[in-house]
Amino acid sequence: MDSVTQIVLGAAVGEAVLGKKVGNKAMLYGAIAGTIPDLDVMASHVTDTVSALAIHRGFTHSIVFSVIFAPLFGWLVSRFETLKDFKSWSWLFFWAFITHPILDAHTTWGTQLFWPFDLRLAFKTIFVIDPLYTLPFLVFLILAMLQKRTTAKRQFYNRLGLCVSTGYLLLTFLPKSIAFAQFESALKAQNISYSQLDTRPSPMNTILWSANVETEEAYLLGNYSLFDSQPISFESYPKNHQLLGELIDQEPVQRMIAISEGWYTITQKEGQLYFNDLRFGLLSLEPNAQDFVFSYQIIADSSGHVTFTEVPKDKRDGKKLLADLWQRVKGN
Repeated sequence: MDSVTQIVLGAAVGEAVLGKKVGNKAMLYGAIAGTIPDLDVMASHVTDTVSALAIHRGFTHSIVFSVIFAPLFGWLVSRFETLKDFKSWSWLFFWAFITHPILDAHTTWGTQLFWPFDLRLAFKTIFVIDPLYTLPFLVFLILAMLQKRTTAKRQFYNRLGLCVSTGYLLLTFLPKSIAFAQFESALKAQNISYSQLDTRPSPMNTILWSANVETEEAYLLGNYSLFDSQPISFESYPKNHQLLGELIDQEPVQRMIAISEGWYTITQKEGQLYFNDLRFGLLSLEPNAQDFVFSYQIIADSSGHVTFTEVPKDKRDGKKLLADLWQRVKGN
């Protein structure tokens, strides 16, 4: 999830663990702890694109990280804070660390919660930014913050925020299952033979859902709103995996295929090859759009070494997409 959401979650968890003893300091340290796992994004500044993608939401989003580093941070804070309770501080950091990847596991990118095992947990029920999850949570957190640390109201507001946000998170599985069933029915009605069907929410809502469908030679992309009245239509995108040629045997290419979980197409423009990660769809709702959210130029040097460079996004595309999404959410 986005940084603001993780800060709110971490602060609420910190309050739940240690708020009675240290007041708003529990929220402060919880908020800090809630952001620490995402420091893995710094890898993009010191390593190549493929390695940075592999590192993101890996070790720092695992149970192992929480178990190892919570005591270290707990010990550090207990050294200079008035409360010298090492165990309590460690407990705060552990719960702030572990709830971060648990929340991220519900997004499309997912997390390697069980690192070092090669298993990415991704329920794909919520977008990385969802106001319906974050804003009520933030309101209850502020209300709790304004109360004295020993009052019952403070605990009530904080627990209410945790319960409402968790309840909403669990509720997202319902529209996902409805959308999945609708996509299955549409594929059956259109006599489309497929090997895989993957669904995810569109940006900032759980009303409009997107689907990736794998067929033998292409991927089909479609959208469905819970308010739709017309049949679902699908756009076809050729896989074009053969364009990779001998590059497909290169280690960076194999790693990118693994990172994308096999959901990728290859396109060619002016003699350059591009790797398009389909898990996050397109920056447009227009028919036959080609502006993928994550697209990488494949660069092979004279020695055959392959590197990937992410194609920059145009902010204007993002603004137009939000406007189009608002209309599409209302139904077709």
